[in-house]
Amino acid sequence: MKLLSAIVPCYNEEENIADFYQEFIKNEAFFKENDIELELWYIDDGSKDNTVSEVKKLIERDMRVHLLSFSRNFGKEAAIYAGLEKARGDYVVFLDADLQDPPALLPEMFQYLNEGYDSVATRRVDRKGEPPIRSFFARMFYRLMRKISKTEIMDGARDYRLMTRKVVDAILSMPEYNRFSKGIFGWVGFETKWLEFDNIERKKGETKWSFWKLFLYSIDGITAFSTAPLAFAAVLGVLFCLASFALIIFTIVRKALFGDPTSGWPSLVCIISMISGVQLFCLGIVGQYLAKMYMEVKKRPIYLVKEEI
Repeated sequence: MKLLSAIVPCYNEEENIADFYQEFIKNEAFFKENDIELELWYIDDGSKDNTVSEVKKLIERDMRVHLLSFSRNFGKEAAIYAGLEKARGDYVVFLDADLQDPPALLPEMFQYLNEGYDSVATRRVDRKGEPPIRSFFARMFYRLMRKISKTEIMDGARDYRLMTRKVVDAILSMPEYNRFSKGIFGWVGFETKWLEFDNIERKKGETKWSFWKLFLYSIDGITAFSTAPLAFAAVLGVLFCLASFALIIFTIVRKALFGDPTSGWPSLVCIISMISGVQLFCLGIVGQYLAKMYMEVKKRPIYLVKEEI
């Protein structure tokens, strides 16, 4: 018998807990036919609603259901890492509780593992139901990451992924505090099959990912798997130094040949303001990397447990 550990990060998902369980258990016949046992880990990320109560109701009905509840909201990345640490399975799969990751794909995903793949990842082929501006910036983020990072990060990639134990162990060997799982999955490598499906809108509740949170998450991804912004800041500094040197020569030559006085203060103020803005921008880039280093060296735990059942 092989063991499958299903990890379900939850944050204020009381409306979806039971529905997800019912949808997931529809694969019960497939699991039995293929000698697969199951453990289902709900990772509660400090929910403010009745998510924990709903999970406890399931635990009373099914001993294969487990709960790990954080002391506060640590973020989805912490929930994913906690699930990996708790998972005992030969296979591990991540799914969102909002049913945007269809459990019905699991039989097909196992088929690819049987063909020799180490993991099966999923990606959306469309973004139906998303605001156009959010979809546009999401595509731009993935396009940028492909250009500035050596790590493969697929456009439309979901965290919905089925992995073998050796892939899980490889991910657990990276206990970094600032986590970006999509990048980590690509960095560890192994043979991965990409499975495409149409976007599914959540049926109940509201998304917890605002545009601002996604923007900050994208910055985490860029700083975690690329040093290109630092190189960009350095190149920008060199270009402005060359430009200022050229302007100095131009001003001296013009004064010597034509006796033309230097321009007035409005143009000078504009130039100083622009250069100051560029300096602050570059300083901000460096600050982001320093902030990540600062959080890493503090060695704080990635999450704290309030309750485990």
